[in-house]
Amino acid sequence: MEKKLAHLQMVQGIVNRLSQNSFLLKGWSVVLVSALFALSASNLKMFFIYLAYFPALAFWILDGYFLWQERLFRALYDYIRDLDEDKIDFSMDTSIVKDNVATWAEGIFSKTLLIFHGTVVGAITIGVIVALLRVK
Repeated sequence: MEKKLAHLQMVQGIVNRLSQNSFLLKGWSVVLVSALFALSASNLKMFFIYLAYFPALAFWILDGYFLWQERLFRALYDYIRDLDEDKIDFSMDTSIVKDNVATWAEGIFSKTLLIFHGTVVGAITIGVIVALLRVK
C-alpha cells in the first residue's frame, strides 16, 4: 500500500503544479492585455491594441495545454488507484490513459477556458471597435 500511496502522491503533485500554472497564466494574460491597453491609451497607437491579441490567444492555447495535461494526470491517478500494489512501477507515462481524456483542442474550448479567455479576447475586440470609432 505504501508504493501505491507514494505513486499517487507523485501524480497529485503534478496535478497541483499544472493547476497552479493555469492560475498564473490567467493572471499574466490579464496583466499583459491591460498593460498593452494602457500603452495604447497613452500613445494613441492602435498597434498596441492589436498586439494584445497575441498574448491573449497564446495564453489561451497554453492554458488549454495545461488543462489537457491535468486531465491526463487525473486519469492516470484513477488508473493507479485501481492498480494492484505489486504492479506499481512509478511510471508517469500518461499514454496508457490518453484515449480516456478529451483532446488538447477540446481543452482549449472547454467551458471554463472559453468563458475566461473568450471574455479577454472579447474585451480586446470591444477595445478595437471603440478605438476605431474614436479615431473617425
